[in-house]
Amino acid sequence: MSPHVAHLLIGRPTNHAPAGEPAWITAIFRQPVAAPVFLTKLGFEGDEVAEKDVHGGPDKAALCYSLSHYPIWRDEHILDSSAGGFGENLSIEGQSESTVCIGDTFRIGEAEVQISQPRGPCSTLTRRWNLPTLAKLVRENHRSGWYIRVLREGRIAPGDAIERLARPNPTWTIARTAEVNYSPHRTEQDVRALLSVPELSNAWRHDLTIKLQAAAK
Repeated sequence: MSPHVAHLLIGRPTNHAPAGEPAWITAIFRQPVAAPVFLTKLGFEGDEVAEKDVHGGPDKAALCYSLSHYPIWRDEHILDSSAGGFGENLSIEGQSESTVCIGDTFRIGEAEVQISQPRGPCSTLTRRWNLPTLAKLVRENHRSGWYIRVLREGRIAPGDAIERLARPNPTWTIARTAEVNYSPHRTEQDVRALLSVPELSNAWRHDLTIKLQAAAK
């Protein structure tokens, strides 16, 4: 099956803390929509993020996640989830972290987008599932999802085909990129090679530079 948008999901920051507990404001509980939504340089209209210091921005306009991962999580008896369980905006059929690369450019509906970085698993995700080990598992199995930047704004709808327009870095899959960032066995050569990829997000470029500097001490 050709890659396509299986589900389009939108959310806003809302308090999801149980009654009587301190507020927990998050947009991770995104909900599917049926109609097309306009994708701007900063994300889908009507969609927001709660922690703007670590989410959102031009390099992370929207989050994609492979729909094929959810049956695996369920089979492993780790998560009982379906589309939207990782807070993604686009649940993608026909792509995964091992098949898409940093800098890949796609036409989806009216928009053109480019992959900028893997999704970094965070405390919001672990709290969403009440599973403290989830971030560690995602770093190990690379079922993280990936972020896109927007090269041309436009409407995207559920069911839209995902047409690849360019692949400038065919060796830098999302899975390999995450491995270099998270693995204790990464080499200086790999880090420098990844830093040379111009399409890599500024956030990951900053983190990798810090790692490189720390290794040199």
